[in-house]
Amino acid sequence: MSADLAGPPGPSDLLHPTARGEKSSAPAAGTASPGGGTTTAGAPPPVGRTSPVRAWPVVGAVLVLAASVAVALRIGTAPVGWGDLARVLGTHLGLGNEPLPPLTDSLVWDLRLPRVLMAALVGASLAVCGAVLQAVTRNALADPYLLGVSCGASTGAVVVVVLPLAGVGALGVTGGALAGALLSFALLTVLLRRTGLDSVRIVLTGVVVGQLFTAVTSLILMSSADADTTRAVTHWLLGSMAPARWDAVVVCAIVTPLGLVAAWLCANALDALAFGADTAASLGIGVRRTRMLLLVVTAVLTSVAVATVGAIGFVGLIVPHGARFLVGPSHRVLLPCAALAGAVFLLWTDALARVAFAPREVPVGVLTALIGVPLFLAVLRRRGDL
Repeated sequence: MSADLAGPPGPSDLLHPTARGEKSSAPAAGTASPGGGTTTAGAPPPVGRTSPVRAWPVVGAVLVLAASVAVALRIGTAPVGWGDLARVLGTHLGLGNEPLPPLTDSLVWDLRLPRVLMAALVGASLAVCGAVLQAVTRNALADPYLLGVSCGASTGAVVVVVLPLAGVGALGVTGGALAGALLSFALLTVLLRRTGLDSVRIVLTGVVVGQLFTAVTSLILMSSADADTTRAVTHWLLGSMAPARWDAVVVCAIVTPLGLVAAWLCANALDALAFGADTAASLGIGVRRTRMLLLVVTAVLTSVAVATVGAIGFVGLIVPHGARFLVGPSHRVLLPCAALAGAVFLLWTDALARVAFAPREVPVGVLTALIGVPLFLAVLRRRGDL
């Protein structure tokens, strides 16, 4: 990608303090660094040194997530009491509890628990993807959905499902989604290679890429799928946790933590990249290699999420800004907090989708769009682009 990524500084610095300008104006004095000593105000942190991760935001977010999972398991058109919930979990975890009737047991263990866990995993993946892309592109508006990556992953998954490749199973769908996500990334990179990634240009180009892949998806459905398949795929593309089952949860539970750890290990590099390619290179970062690694990690996380629950937008835009406001821009703290906040956000959004129009269920992607669009416009307005 081009190193010339940002325009003149603007009010968006309040949203993403490290997202604008590679060099700060010469400061009059130093400021205390997390590891002791002083560092020049506005300068990126030393790459060779790692500051300790503040534990309290992470511990607090973990407790909130655990409580949210417990409460979300009870939410639905059929109420489930705390005692019944404990008995179901105890029975399946081998604690010797007296089993409940099969209907209640299946409701909790086969339907709600996979769905709640999938919402947490997907929310964490998308939030971290957004935080990584915002640092790599130095753009506060970067998000897998807005950049067209989710649409590319959807197209790849639909190709595997609808065309004669359909017998390859869940891993094949995930592989197709990954191929589509990487292809959309490559196309976006080619289109922006000479023009840079200022806020308006990257959004417009992402919309173009997304619309292209959406058109390809529609063409495949109209030409190759029967009515039932078209209806099911269309509902899935809106983003829904309803298809979540244990096999998909296992795949997501393996890939998501690996991707999150890979991103977290690059936290110092992300801090440097947020100041620009030249600054990162001067600090010893292999810019091209690090960017490619992070973009592949983002593509993998996005493709696994899309292959399972469809395209869910704006999670990667909303959550990183909220987490950054609470814990600051250091990615060693920001990434785990964004992951936990994304898990809680999507978990509660899905719970609302289940009961808001009961007995009908709203696709969770519809609700995230209703929440995300006003916040997206607010970000644009604060950047001076609207």
